Amino acid sequence: MAVYCITLVVNIIACLAWWIGGGYGVNFGLAILWLILFSPCGYVCWFRPAYKAFRSDSSFNFMAFFFIFGAQFILTILQAIGFSGWGACGWLAAITFFSTSVAAAVFMLFPAIMFTMSAVAMLICILRVHKIYRGAGGSFQKAQDEWNSGTWRNPPSREAQYSNFSGNSLPEYPTVPNYPPGNQWP
Repeated sequence: MAVYCITLVVNIIACLAWWIGGGYGVNFGLAILWLILFSPCGYVCWFRPAYKAFRSDSSFNFMAFFFIFGAQFILTILQAIGFSGWGACGWLAAITFFSTSVAAAVFMLFPAIMFTMSAVAMLICILRVHKIYRGAGGSFQKAQDEWNSGTWRNPPSREAQYSNFSGNSLPEYPTVPNYPPGNQWP
């Protein structure tokens, strides 16, 4: 997440260079919007579901993570491509801008490289989390069952539902040992 936020900051600087070099100001404005929007939303929208999913082994939260993080992954790929007017200095924008301003295009290559590296890192992250999720027996069906039963809202009730706990958890031995009187050991 920190790498992506740093990439968005570098993107703002590159979009400013793009604007100064003869590009459109809308790219600079959208680059600021992406930074303001995606920095806190990354934490709230995908980091929290991932944390909650690992903490409570919730298939629903894993699915929320995969959906939101997958959407951000696709957006990062689009930012790495760099369509003009999207507020991202990607490969397409940087390479086509070399004919207008070489200096600005060189600045624009940095976020293109960083968006590409961020997309690769996100792909690795998705694959690792998916491997852990599937290795623990998670499935889409399990997420649907959690959704239908409402257990995704209350992890303690889900834990109680799936555990085989019954009866007293304390041993049937006294908590204070009985020692022979007068220190008489056999």
